[in-house]
Amino acid sequence: MTTDANHRTRRQGPAMLRGRAVPQTTTDQRLLDARGPSDWVHADPWRVLRIQAEFVEGFGLLAEIPRAVSVFGSARTKPGSPEYELAVDIGARLHEAGYAVITGGGPGIMEAANKGCDEAGGLSVGLGIELPFEQKLNAHLDIGLEFRYFFVRKTMFVKYSQAFVVLPGGFGTLDELFEAITLVQTGKITRFPIVLVGTEFWGGLVDWVKKTMLTSGKISPEDIDLFHLTDDPEEAVRVIVDAHVQQARLRDEEEAARAAAEAEGVDGS
Repeated sequence: MTTDANHRTRRQGPAMLRGRAVPQTTTDQRLLDARGPSDWVHADPWRVLRIQAEFVEGFGLLAEIPRAVSVFGSARTKPGSPEYELAVDIGARLHEAGYAVITGGGPGIMEAANKGCDEAGGLSVGLGIELPFEQKLNAHLDIGLEFRYFFVRKTMFVKYSQAFVVLPGGFGTLDELFEAITLVQTGKITRFPIVLVGTEFWGGLVDWVKKTMLTSGKISPEDIDLFHLTDDPEEAVRVIVDAHVQQARLRDEEEAARAAAEAEGVDGS
């Protein structure tokens, strides 16, 4: 008689494991767990090579993709629901605006955004993650890559995205949202648009940020401008396009000023 354990399946990097071969912990868990015997001292240097390999594989696969927008949201969102269809619409609109779409590669909002982009003829990318439960890459991807380590995967989202669109989601969605805001706020990355879609879902959080974090001096007034809240998919994409047009104009002005300064220096020498 077979058991549920015999039927368990997990993707672990490029490998597929089933039944008794499925480990009881994830790669991230084994890396970060300080408990247990001291053999981790000897194992960690080898983990560094695996981590390095994930970075190399990700950089190599994604280096040539065009400008892209990452879309985040719940894996639990059901196909056909209003939030799912909203993500499909946003995925299609992003392609029409000239962007590839990157998601976490799973079901729910991720699948919907990939589907919208894919069916509109765009480049659809999914960056999956090894989890204790099986979560397959969705069927609407042109490029799919599965990671063992969350921090490697998160680096890929930030490095290869020019904007974030964040639909209703859980802890993972919040993690991606606040990491992006923090990186922009601290100047670790060039400022890029962060759009929250869903005023009913996000409104309470935004109010708390304004009424509690801001009024108590934990953030600056200008930090409120690091994200934009809307219900309109057209507005969400327009915010991104307008921001990139403005950034391009500023770069052109800076380059022109630099060239003029260099020419003046030559003439005056």
